[in-house]
Amino acid sequence: MFAISLGDGPGEDRGEHRAELRPLEVWQAEEFLTHMDRARELVDPWIPFAAAATDLDSARALLQRYADKQAADTGRLYGIWLDGTLVGGVLFRIFDAQSGNCEIGVWLEPAAQGRGLITRAAERLIDWAVYERGMHRVEWDASAANTRSIAVAKRLGMTRDGVLRQNYLYRGVRHDSEIWSVLAPEWRARTGGEHRSQKASHPGRHEGSPPGRQEGSHPGPLACGT
Repeated sequence: MFAISLGDGPGEDRGEHRAELRPLEVWQAEEFLTHMDRARELVDPWIPFAAAATDLDSARALLQRYADKQAADTGRLYGIWLDGTLVGGVLFRIFDAQSGNCEIGVWLEPAAQGRGLITRAAERLIDWAVYERGMHRVEWDASAANTRSIAVAKRLGMTRDGVLRQNYLYRGVRHDSEIWSVLAPEWRARTGGEHRSQKASHPGRHEGSPPGRQEGSHPGPLACGT
């Protein structure tokens, strides 16, 4: 199994911590469910992602849907491990190779916040989408009230395309969605035309790494972490 380093860095205790990006697969359903139990506090206010994995069967079904997406080349899913513990993840919620458009989604549990993990993991996915798959547009869809998610989009150098007013109905409340994006020429200019993972294994070359768009039936903003 491949693991892409997201760097070693100090945490709140100032000790060194090792972060990695890896495939998140069906056989890891128990670990995923345990992580989701820790993440609900941060994820539930924005999206029904954690709510779709409430027991082992539903967690396994969720990961299987992602596996099916990867097999169809319409989405992918990866976990973020910190010191060997699953603490979050990133995914291609939408991946349309024919049109050259994709959308990234993210989530994180509270204990892993403030380390830049989501930003670095999202950079790896955008690198792969642009340099390996030739995608032209990478989108980021977040609730206008989710300031942490919007801050990540800014750190990724994305442009705010606009606001879809009250388009996302969640738990009886209508939310505005902010749409951010980066285009391939912009990303190449930002990264100096160099793929960060050129010297390591990367998501696109691992047959068994699961996928993603669906996290239940929800069609709305998935960017919820930091």
